[in-house]
Amino acid sequence: MTRPLHVVHTVPALFGTDGVVGGAERYVLELARYMARQVSTTLVTFGERDREEQDGDLTIKVLGGPMYVRGQKSNPFTMRMFGELRNATVVHCHQQHVLASSMAALYCRFTKRRVFTTDLGGGGWDISAYISTDRWYRGHLHISEYSRTVFGHERNNRAHVILGGVDTDKFSPDSNVQRDGTALFVGRILPHKGVNDLVEGAPDDLPVEIIGQEVDRSYRQSLATAAEGKQVTFRHGCDDADLVHAYRRAMCVVLPSVYKTVYGTETRVPELLGQTLLEGMACGTPSICTDVASMPEVVEDGVTGFVVPPNDSNALREKLEWLRDHPHETVEMGRAARERVLDKFTWPAVVDRCLDIYSSHS
Repeated sequence: MTRPLHVVHTVPALFGTDGVVGGAERYVLELARYMARQVSTTLVTFGERDREEQDGDLTIKVLGGPMYVRGQKSNPFTMRMFGELRNATVVHCHQQHVLASSMAALYCRFTKRRVFTTDLGGGGWDISAYISTDRWYRGHLHISEYSRTVFGHERNNRAHVILGGVDTDKFSPDSNVQRDGTALFVGRILPHKGVNDLVEGAPDDLPVEIIGQEVDRSYRQSLATAAEGKQVTFRHGCDDADLVHAYRRAMCVVLPSVYKTVYGTETRVPELLGQTLLEGMACGTPSICTDVASMPEVVEDGVTGFVVPPNDSNALREKLEWLRDHPHETVEMGRAARERVLDKFTWPAVVDRCLDIYSSHS
């Protein structure tokens, strides 16, 4: 008799105030939440103390007091993880290159469980630094075509693209919120995000709002200096309600990430998807992004927004001025942006892709 499907997702840290406020962690939590509406699902993660909670249909188990491999906070592991995998029929590991994922993959191979992985960037010391663990997994579930390519899986028939999703009820337009002409950036304030190009390119009379965690203080200070004489504001510590309101009143969302920063350093994988673009688009807001990594898969140039060259503040300025000077077309782009999200980037659609792949590798 076939066992009922029970999916266990694993991730190094939980999204939220007790964990990490990051795109990768949010991705896993939302995917698990929506999957739990269709099949039995548990999310296993690590933290300071043991905790179990119920989030709707989703069971969340935090394994407390793990060891941190070589002191890396992004690389926790405890043998107690195997007890949580015992009842799984499918295990989905997020972040391939950490010890917990490699050990989970080995456990699943020996116990004849189906195991899959999604690489969301980051990682730590692991055996995968010395030998390829790709074949330890039944399948690799990528969040973009770019991800599949950059990880060398474009010809791997076990590699699939599941994309990413947005809560389209939470992130939605509101006709009662008036657009105020703001160019909005949401994300970590880091050099590879290209925020300096947005500040430099913004016309002096166009309001720019930068929402995100201050990670690099010297970079943040350089942005403040460049913003002198311009209508640039910085906000930190915003919750989802604040973000939704900001998206709804913005003229556009800008994500100007770069491969080479203003300091000359290079980032091989600046974006694996572009979650903030999707959130803004779901709110009916057009986007401007750079022709970098996965972002051209999200923004349809000239339809839902614009794709511009990286490290080009003049190109950003030109598109910002165009949106400001063409309000009717900007509204139409916003409508098209929401339709694109509803067509390709919803969590139920991502869950269906995952479940189809799980079953095809049985």
